[in-house]
Amino acid sequence: MRTYYDRGGDKAVVEVARDGLQVVEAFKNSREGELEAILMDIMMPNMDGIEATKTIRSLDRADAKSIPIIAMTANAFVEDMRKTKEAGMNEHLTKPVDGEKLLQVLYRYKKTGL
Repeated sequence: MRTYYDRGGDKAVVEVARDGLQVVEAFKNSREGELEAILMDIMMPNMDGIEATKTIRSLDRADAKSIPIIAMTANAFVEDMRKTKEAGMNEHLTKPVDGEKLLQVLYRYKKTGL
């Protein structure tokens, strides 16, 4: 499902997936470079966020290696952060997610027009 946001001149197109398999399929079906970031929940049915990230990172596309993948999880232990980094995630945000922190992370990775 695709949702469009426009907030004070900042625009975003958000592709919503219900599980890790849908995240991988949405990425595969996107044009190379179309997506600017992935907000990846860790605990999802069918395929968790760790496996989905590993799958995306292993794809034969230039953007598969470079797209920012941001972990969104209630797990805040050092071991959990280590696992997300080892899987190839760029950031680790704990739930409940602070909106300002999320925006800071997204702007850090912003290319254009987010």
